[in-house]
Amino acid sequence: MRVLVTGAAGFIGSTTAERLLDVGHDVVALDSLVRGRRANVPDRADFVQGQCGDGELIRSLGAFDACIHFAARIEPADSMANPESFFANNVAQTFAMVEALIQTGTPKVVFSSSCAVYGNQVHMPIDETCATNPLSPYGESKLMVERGLSWMAQRGRLRAASLRYFNAAGATAAHPERHDPEIHLIPLALDAVLGRREVLPVFGTDYPTGDGTCVRDYIHVSDLADAHVRAISALDEHTDLTLNLGTGTGSSIFEVIDCVQRVTGRDVPVRLAPRRLGDPAEAVASNSRAREILRWEPHRSTLDDIVTDAWAAHQDL
Repeated sequence: MRVLVTGAAGFIGSTTAERLLDVGHDVVALDSLVRGRRANVPDRADFVQGQCGDGELIRSLGAFDACIHFAARIEPADSMANPESFFANNVAQTFAMVEALIQTGTPKVVFSSSCAVYGNQVHMPIDETCATNPLSPYGESKLMVERGLSWMAQRGRLRAASLRYFNAAGATAAHPERHDPEIHLIPLALDAVLGRREVLPVFGTDYPTGDGTCVRDYIHVSDLADAHVRAISALDEHTDLTLNLGTGTGSSIFEVIDCVQRVTGRDVPVRLAPRRLGDPAEAVASNSRAREILRWEPHRSTLDDIVTDAWAAHQDL
């Protein structure tokens, strides 16, 4: 298949592009390089620099068998300060791209969504029937795209899979996790261990969780990449899919810090800080639907495996 991967110079996009190539697909890797890194893009992919919302550019690339769409702003806290930029980037650009894809006859879109669409939930684990209630414009932007794709699928315009993944983490040798700015717990903790930052801030210790810190479901990036590839095939049988991607196991911030200290053999300097806006107390996935429909199993997503792989890749950054 010929597959368009947007945001292909990012952490998850580049890992998924690599996976697609490994199983024999042709990949066109699209990225603006505003936040992505050209070095992340696999050499075997055809790289195009540009905005995903540039309809003329998308049409010039011709028809694809599928598009996996990662390109987006991802910082919930920043979205609270600048909501307009998230709706312009994550929503408007996405639908400009989708319109162009429909015009070229591209039949399938796999969308990188997020557990941020759920907001605070009382019962864990969260399944796909739970009500959505985003706590940030970032989460709202993801939900708006999901809903738009679902309407288009219902009207026969395309086939769409929205993959709501929880906390992407870990690394592969070729694709370490790094963002600018970095906002994710494990790379921030590893930076603190290596002396690249003075301390690791822990935002909130008064949540209604076991140790007072936020609880998250961490999923290895290689398992996420595998699920995206499988979702393309699943759209042969399904028109409109919404699936959680996670492990079903939650870890608190302090548990992650303990794991980082155990794996690295070094202390993580910590500074306690107030809660951030837009952070739910707990987010743990029910992944039974993804297991059934995608015939998918997370193989590398224990917390020890995730931190071990992240540590191995992070030291060379």
